[in-house]
Amino acid sequence: MALGEVGNFLRGSGIQKSDFVDVGAGCIHYGQIHTHYGTSAETTKSYIRPELAARLRKAHKGDLVIATTSEDDEAVAKAVAWLGDEDVAVSTDAYIFRHTLNPKYVSYFFQTEHFQSQKKRHVTGTKVRRISGESMAKINIPVPPLEEQERIVAILDRFDELTGNLSTGLPAEINARRRQYEHYRDRLLTFQEAA
Repeated sequence: MALGEVGNFLRGSGIQKSDFVDVGAGCIHYGQIHTHYGTSAETTKSYIRPELAARLRKAHKGDLVIATTSEDDEAVAKAVAWLGDEDVAVSTDAYIFRHTLNPKYVSYFFQTEHFQSQKKRHVTGTKVRRISGESMAKINIPVPPLEEQERIVAILDRFDELTGNLSTGLPAEINARRRQYEHYRDRLLTFQEAA
């Protein structure tokens, strides 16, 4: 199905980096989608004054927040699934995708070659590359049943954990196999003395 058939795109609104404060309402600035956020997030890196946040468009739990500008085609339309309980304000050069699918399923889809190849024909601009919500709405996404989306997310989450988390990922697995090897090596090379 086309993304526009399973949800709608809402343009973010006016947050500048100069609006950031130490404590306040959570916000996602499009630049942070490129540098700080991964597939999903439950907390924000930045905050703005609550009075400002009250006037801005917000992502709700389950929405995708998509950076719509970048200096290169690969990073245009990088997305993060917002999973936090509080609504978050979203900056101008980002879209909120409100949809009916598993949020992480959609976020993972935005990372696929299938999405990237469809996106290429919709990216515009020379120095700064852009994509519009209208264009993203035309991109097709496979829509399996919700249970299958959840199964796919569980598998991809596990891969992410194995490859990205230093405490539980591949390094931990390598250390566990090393300890197992040492244990069996010691057992095999320990001989009881004959009485």
